[in-house]
Amino acid sequence: MLSRGVDPREVSEAALADGLATGDVACLAEVYRRWAPLVRGLAHRALGDHCEAEDVMQQVFLAAWRGRTGYRPELGPPSAWLTGIARHRVADALAARSRRAALFEAAVGRHAIAIGRDGASDSGMDAVVERLVLSQELARLPGTQATVLRLTFYEDLTQPQIAERTGWPLGTVKSHARRGMRRLGDRLRGRGERG
Repeated sequence: MLSRGVDPREVSEAALADGLATGDVACLAEVYRRWAPLVRGLAHRALGDHCEAEDVMQQVFLAAWRGRTGYRPELGPPSAWLTGIARHRVADALAARSRRAALFEAAVGRHAIAIGRDGASDSGMDAVVERLVLSQELARLPGTQATVLRLTFYEDLTQPQIAERTGWPLGTVKSHARRGMRRLGDRLRGRGERG
């Protein structure tokens, strides 16, 4: 534990590791101050996106705090432990990115949103238009289906994570996701044919 009056910047890595493992909030704050830039940098290099890197960094330190009782300082310094957590969170973020893209493609299809352009398109504008159309169509779905798909698209949650967050059985979440995706796909295809 950090004693009052002790400058946390002068505390050894071993003392911080012990303090973190025992739940000392002051140690967590110093661990964050020392290694947040490292974790953020790893995430940014892997993801190429500042906002996603910030999210991953926050997830890493939250996971470290929640999992502090499983941390064994004798096995390695906090920086190595945090780097390991970061690698897993980055992999999760990349997998979520792929899931979002696959879900969107499944619902929309490459040709479903026809907005009257002549083939030359600005991919940034396309992404904005697609997100806007998707938001509008999600709003038209029944509440539970919309909730499941919003948690999937916007918060990158898996179906088991959605079940945990909502308290719904996993089978219910899967059913709402399947019906919502089917309904969303039908609506978006119809919209593309009208466009």
